Amino acid sequence: MIHGVGDRAVAWLHRHRDGFHPRPEADTPDREVRDRLKPIGELALIGKVLFREGVAGSRQAARSRQLLDHAWREQLDGGRLLAWMQREEPLSPIPFEIYVPFRELGYSSPEVEENARLTHRLDSWAALEALPVRRLGLAAFERRFGLPASIDPGEAVGATWLGRLPEPWTVGLHIGYGITHTVFHLTDWGENPDGLPTDIAEYLARWLPAWTDDWLEIGHWDLLGELLVVDACLPRPALEDQVWRAFAAAQAPDGAMPAQGPLPEGDGREIFDEVYHPTLVAAFASVLATSRAMGSLIGEPA
Repeated sequence: MIHGVGDRAVAWLHRHRDGFHPRPEADTPDREVRDRLKPIGELALIGKVLFREGVAGSRQAARSRQLLDHAWREQLDGGRLLAWMQREEPLSPIPFEIYVPFRELGYSSPEVEENARLTHRLDSWAALEALPVRRLGLAAFERRFGLPASIDPGEAVGATWLGRLPEPWTVGLHIGYGITHTVFHLTDWGENPDGLPTDIAEYLARWLPAWTDDWLEIGHWDLLGELLVVDACLPRPALEDQVWRAFAAAQAPDGAMPAQGPLPEGDGREIFDEVYHPTLVAAFASVLATSRAMGSLIGEPA
């Protein structure tokens, strides 16, 4: 069941891969192009997880590689679109955040890399004002790229909502996404569950079931999917069968996952913009949960 969620999600993303194009029309404004780069970065991050975990079947792996090849060559123009954005907005971290997972997957652009290294040397880069979870993420991307962190990771963690271990009943939608992304950055998107500090791991183990039940009851499948990823990032994931069955039932037969409630109606572009993210999250949660479930069966290394 869990694996099937991801297989269907990847199939939908593959069929709708043209929806990731940042310039869908010749006259698409540059501002909109920049905004539409984010989904491609999310695709690369989750593609990296899929290949890293090695639990996808041959068909799912082939579709994922075709998706990534298409995104890099056709939609990012071999990295030239990222270099363009670096020239337009030198201090924007978005091109760097998008590039790092593509680089880890074997794609490269010397121009993007040189621009990133030059920008990283600026005092202004370290002085960028951003939410603590964003600074934590940048520090993680810098480490993965081989650059010194522009902020002490421990300091960044302590400044996040999750790092303070606050009252669990105060969690709302935006705090919920902050929690999930703090976990993603601390664990390198599920690769290293030991990256979670012990107090945070214990806090999550205690309160994650309550948050999961809340968002399941609301039917917010996008955040629920991210919380299922968080569960799979814990040292001892619950992989709760009832929650996973409800999550799988929310997925459309064609693989699309609504963000909340039923699937929206509208034209192809509108629907893609509404469901691409929860569908990516469904693939992410499925791959990581499948990997952890298989690891528990064969005995993960200590």
